[in-house]
Amino acid sequence: MSTDPVGTVDNEVGRLRTVLLHRPGAELKRLTPRNNDTLLFDGIPWVGRAQDEHDAFAEVLRQHGVEVIYLVDLLIEALAIEPARRECIDAVLADPRHGDTLRAVLRAHLDALHPEDLAQVLVAGIAPEELSGGRGLVYGLTDQHDFVVDPLPNLLFTRDSALWIGDRVAVTSLAMAARKRETSLTSAIYRHHPRFAGVERVYGPELESLEGGDVLLLGQGVVAVGTGERTTPAGVERLARNVLSRGLAHTVLAVPIAQDRATMHLDTVCTMVDEDAILMYPNVADELTALPVRWDDDDIVVDQPAPFLEAAAKAMGIDALRMIETGLDPVTAEREQWDDGNNTLAIGPRLAVAYERNIETNAQLEDAGIEVVRIAGSEVGSGRGGPRCMSCPIRRESSRSGGENRPDA
Repeated sequence: MSTDPVGTVDNEVGRLRTVLLHRPGAELKRLTPRNNDTLLFDGIPWVGRAQDEHDAFAEVLRQHGVEVIYLVDLLIEALAIEPARRECIDAVLADPRHGDTLRAVLRAHLDALHPEDLAQVLVAGIAPEELSGGRGLVYGLTDQHDFVVDPLPNLLFTRDSALWIGDRVAVTSLAMAARKRETSLTSAIYRHHPRFAGVERVYGPELESLEGGDVLLLGQGVVAVGTGERTTPAGVERLARNVLSRGLAHTVLAVPIAQDRATMHLDTVCTMVDEDAILMYPNVADELTALPVRWDDDDIVVDQPAPFLEAAAKAMGIDALRMIETGLDPVTAEREQWDDGNNTLAIGPRLAVAYERNIETNAQLEDAGIEVVRIAGSEVGSGRGGPRCMSCPIRRESSRSGGENRPDA
């Protein structure tokens, strides 16, 4: 019997072994010009094309030896376990908009569903006309264009609702109302699915706001956490306490970023593409700072802020981080950063998946010795997320072995 850990991730660029994805489905069909802003999408995606793009992304990963597992498949299996089923249904019924009558109708409706049907409803939501036995004042006053249970189109971005640090999982606390229920699904999976039996948590959705896109594992023992639109300073502090006190890291870098949609997460500004190389949006490179946080005498110690690249290199024990810039000029850099040019997913050292449309950024990467696997993203990217956002690594090898750690080696 294998003694390998269920999951372990301590860096961003070691050979990727197992990844969690969510193939977009009926939840994207719920997006309209009336609700796409509320549901955090910048446009109305062509769902069939988005699925084709996502399938191609998953196939690229498989071709490079990555085990791809799907969130809905795990959810269906977890929902066959009664405590997981109860948790997910209770999360739906906690919505204060329902009122007692509609809540009772909803409970009866959800309780009657088979795990596969329940999983689809939990992800895609329920429109008023889809609720059997709908009645009561709240139901009668619900606009037919609204939802009794909101869909979760951002579930596509599996990076945000959970992440691994070492052999522990952090189920995060999502900041935006449209996304909060996502963690009830990831929480149920990691708490009850047999695949993850015995896995310890290092964070939970009941804690301060923290999103996975803000967390970069720069190297063994070094965690950078952005704080801005989605992750609060209190969330950074809580994660720092939890990982430092457990010896999962020796340094946490708190990195303030602009509270802006274009830079909603740290991984929209920079991602690692090699052990000593980082792809970074040049418009923020000079102003990005970090506050190193250490554990000493049973408490956190916060050092003086320093330029991010300097603080990162020092914590990683290297002379310097090589910075590869997004684009060749300020306008191109801004355009390609908006199109998730910085949001690459490393499959291994010097091998990264990136959106094909970011032509200049990809050329910059290749000039720096990074092989780029290009994928289409015109539709899946309409929710403002790239290959890293769409993937949650569960197992990744140490990056210390260098070239022989490449998937094609």
